[in-house]
Amino acid sequence: MRSQRSASMPKTQPNLFAFPGVDALAPALRSYIIQSQAAGIARHDSFKVAVSGGSLPKTLATALLAPSSGPNDVVEWSKWEIFFADERAVPLDHEDSNYALLKKELLDKLPEGQKPAVRPIDVTHLEDTQELADQYEKTLVGSFASRDSVRLPIFDLLLLGCGPDGHTCSLFPGHALLRENDAWVAPIEDSPKPPARRITLTLPVVTHAVRIAFVATGGGKKEIMKQIFDTSDGLPCTLVNETAGDRASWFVDEPAVEGVAFPRRAFL
Repeated sequence: MRSQRSASMPKTQPNLFAFPGVDALAPALRSYIIQSQAAGIARHDSFKVAVSGGSLPKTLATALLAPSSGPNDVVEWSKWEIFFADERAVPLDHEDSNYALLKKELLDKLPEGQKPAVRPIDVTHLEDTQELADQYEKTLVGSFASRDSVRLPIFDLLLLGCGPDGHTCSLFPGHALLRENDAWVAPIEDSPKPPARRITLTLPVVTHAVRIAFVATGGGKKEIMKQIFDTSDGLPCTLVNETAGDRASWFVDEPAVEGVAFPRRAFL
């Protein structure tokens, strides 16, 4: 059910920012993240972020490990609290772990003394994905507020990817999990993409974030990007766009949106 606030808000469109390549995309993504960081710190003296896996951590590393260009271009890692938009039910050092990927690409490369707070899954519950999801939801409750006082956690920023089938997080097209409105974190035992056993933020949590940044690159994405932006077929990425409107921004390279009719915006 949509809240009165969202129902009364004007319908807005997501922002589609297209760049010649990742070298041009990364500085814009960095600027967007630092803007989001400033707003989060102004709101509650911290920056609550959730990230997904795939090719995203590598692009994030390119953006965030770049040298600062001045006092308004500083990543304040000590204020960051990093969660995982989805995670696989595997040990933290497993090659399929989103935590392991982010650690390898980004976290291990940060200077000493500039470490964010990172919230991985509790691996003692790997054999029971419902308990794994419940425990991760408790991690969110511990950071955001008790479930008695907030209906949903509101992340300052979600950093997400887009699969070739239009999935994001571990929310897959046509899956019953897209209709989950109660839980903040849900298990999935039948992911069409291996590994099958995972946990994920639910769609209402994703769409309530203050800001959502999708990163999609490469010509392999152009067919699904046409579906996401030029049709309304209920793909998970489309559902996020439709609900979040201009709170969702897409950072893509030109090959990923070749043939997409949806208008691009200039990144300012």
